[in-house]
Amino acid sequence: MVGGRRAVFLPFSREPVLSASTAPLKLIAHPVARLTGKVRAPGDKSVSHRALMFGALAMGETVITGLLQGEDVLCTAAALRALGADISREQDVWRVRGFGVGGGREPDDVLDLGNSGTSARLLSGILASHPFTSFMTGDASLRRRPMQRVIEPLSRMGARFQSREGGRMPLAIVGTDEMVPIEYRLPVASAQVKSCILLAGLNTAGETTVIEPQATRDHTERMLRHFGAEVREAPVEGGHGKRITVVGWPELKARKIAVPGDPSSAAFAVVAACIRPDSDVLIENVGINPLRAGLYTTLVEMGADITFENRREVGGEPVADLHVRGGGLTGVEVPADRAPTMIDEYPILAVAAAFAEGTTRMLGLAELRAKESDRLSSVAAGLAANGVQHEVGAESLTVHGTGASPAGGGLVKTHLDHRIAMSFLVLGLGTREPVAVDDGSPIDTSFPGFMTQMNGLGAKIEAA
Repeated sequence: MVGGRRAVFLPFSREPVLSASTAPLKLIAHPVARLTGKVRAPGDKSVSHRALMFGALAMGETVITGLLQGEDVLCTAAALRALGADISREQDVWRVRGFGVGGGREPDDVLDLGNSGTSARLLSGILASHPFTSFMTGDASLRRRPMQRVIEPLSRMGARFQSREGGRMPLAIVGTDEMVPIEYRLPVASAQVKSCILLAGLNTAGETTVIEPQATRDHTERMLRHFGAEVREAPVEGGHGKRITVVGWPELKARKIAVPGDPSSAAFAVVAACIRPDSDVLIENVGINPLRAGLYTTLVEMGADITFENRREVGGEPVADLHVRGGGLTGVEVPADRAPTMIDEYPILAVAAAFAEGTTRMLGLAELRAKESDRLSSVAAGLAANGVQHEVGAESLTVHGTGASPAGGGLVKTHLDHRIAMSFLVLGLGTREPVAVDDGSPIDTSFPGFMTQMNGLGAKIEAA
């Protein structure tokens, strides 16, 4: 048993993954006066996925430290083992002996990717460029998420697909080793879709180019270069967007990877400290890649007392320790062009906005409707359940803060979404009445140990 839940092993996995079919775990957060102490951010989930994947596509042994050991990342490891990578772990050190670009073998079974949209979309690019048929599925939440956004460009490159209506999983991928390079303009800025196409381009003769309308997180480009691929970037003529080109058939060479702390996971302790007066919290080893740091830019604009200490570079990524002191926040307008740099952080930003003085208006949120849940609707429902005045639009959320603690007392439906669960548990640390979430079990997909870490700072989160 792991934390009261049944540990199971995915096919081809040597690592335990918590079963998604267990009973819901209702959690409740009680109001506290302040938070104090020091914690270390868990490994960056986006970088962890990519470190395993590029290690599998490289020749030799890649050594990874700081890897996030959440369910999503373990699903990626299990899938790569099914493709022929030798992946092992000794405490905090992971070793990946790769099969090389184009060297994966046909999986013997369906690849179950749990709740991980990153695994599903990025692995699609790898699978599509191999000459065999593979099958992917996931939990109830992942099976609702749209895959058409990767099916369309990969089909243009030569792969074929069978799926449920709307491109939803389970998904059959009929790959080919005769992929055609394309130039593809993303309809919506998405680092997952961009990365999927670049991964397919690795095993495609010639040059594959993605044009993104707005800059998205660039972990794939940084890590490809680290492993020896040729990746070029250039502004789009006229200054709107960027062209990213990968040259096919590189020989990727094994590397050492130190995974920085996840800014999306660190956000919960940061906001919790911001909304509790007299709090004093240090979060160590937080990645501050400018294409991931939109939340921190916004919190500083709102008046948050955040100091970026010990700035340094870890594994090619900028990192700092965040020293956060509690105090008052003021509402701001968050522009739409900032959305790609903080798309996962809007639920926790909405929590900060609920405590701010004045109105916070968040724009450009269409992508939130295609996450683990319809996050825009889920956030709005959670705010309503706890007495926070707000308005929700097709692509916007407006939160009316009063500068005082919201009422709280509500039960929030998480819809199997880990970030909704964690965000509203943070809300409950500062409301007048406790806040409950109907199921906190998905939290382990991205942040194992969340409750222990938060309670170590003085929070009071417990099973209901």
